[in-house]
Amino acid sequence: MIMGLNQRRRWVLDVKLVVMLGLGLLLAMAQHTVQLRSNHPMHGIVDRVNEIGGPYIGLVMAYPPEESALITSRLFVHNSRIPFIDLAGRRFNVGKIKNVDVIYVMTGEQTVNAGITVQILLDAFDIRGVVHYGTAGSSNNSLSFGDVSVMKNVAFTGSWKWKAFKSETGQLPELDFGAFNFPVRGKNLLAKVEFTPSQLYSAGKPMEELFWLPVDSEWFDIATQLQDLELRRCLNDTYCLPETPKVIVGLRGSTADIFLDNAAYREFLFKQFNVSTVDEESAAIVMACLSNAVPSIVFRGVSDLGGGSDRLLSISRISLASVNALRVAAEFIALIDKNNLVHDQ
Repeated sequence: MIMGLNQRRRWVLDVKLVVMLGLGLLLAMAQHTVQLRSNHPMHGIVDRVNEIGGPYIGLVMAYPPEESALITSRLFVHNSRIPFIDLAGRRFNVGKIKNVDVIYVMTGEQTVNAGITVQILLDAFDIRGVVHYGTAGSSNNSLSFGDVSVMKNVAFTGSWKWKAFKSETGQLPELDFGAFNFPVRGKNLLAKVEFTPSQLYSAGKPMEELFWLPVDSEWFDIATQLQDLELRRCLNDTYCLPETPKVIVGLRGSTADIFLDNAAYREFLFKQFNVSTVDEESAAIVMACLSNAVPSIVFRGVSDLGGGSDRLLSISRISLASVNALRVAAEFIALIDKNNLVHDQ
């Protein structure tokens, strides 16, 4: 009887062991199946990037001279193990700026490219916030070449309701084309357009219509410490600006898939919306971050006057504006790291 009882106990233990091993095997198979579903060829490498560093600051720019400014500055040091990953035709560079974990990527120009790139960045990597820097046209006569605007709000001014001739006044700001007829003002069949807000979708919230998209308020407060940052006046021995550029905080920006080279529209944007800079990406980047509840901030260096008195585009001006915008962005990254109480290595 005792022998039989012991045998039964051993048998029960053996069965439990087999069951446990089987469950472990099923779990391993289930995990393997999940990995098979996530069958992107770079899936494992992305996971490795998130393991070896981060959370990362996402640094994004749109225009080749803006990336050139970063490369020539030598501020960015690539990770020795995984220096970059190519996803959806975009190169995500892994490394550090001022000893802070950073992944930088060129979005390409215009809103669609900018929005798609930032969404890929946020979906794939462990990102604690997005810093965007680049060049911009100025719609504010108080801004000069090389100045850097630290935006507080940006609007997408490329979405219109084109209204019928002699239509009633709308709810949002309108542009009456007849008011800009040249040489004589008057009505014309183009009539007018009414600007429309953006539809912001974010997790756990109903869709919200916003015209002004805010950067992160805490990050903006930190960026105000950079107002006295010294910017470059000279690009090289042969090109210098007449005055030393400055950092200006709290301005508004306008984004549209339009390269602005028109004095009348430049004046309209400033008077109607009080925007100081115009570009083709900022609103899309801020909106993508708002949708994902990720902090963002924008630094734009003035490279042209958006159709103002001096309409000649200069490679030197673009380069200097890029260098100054990058300088502010890099100093901000160092500041945000100091102000971040929890930083995983």
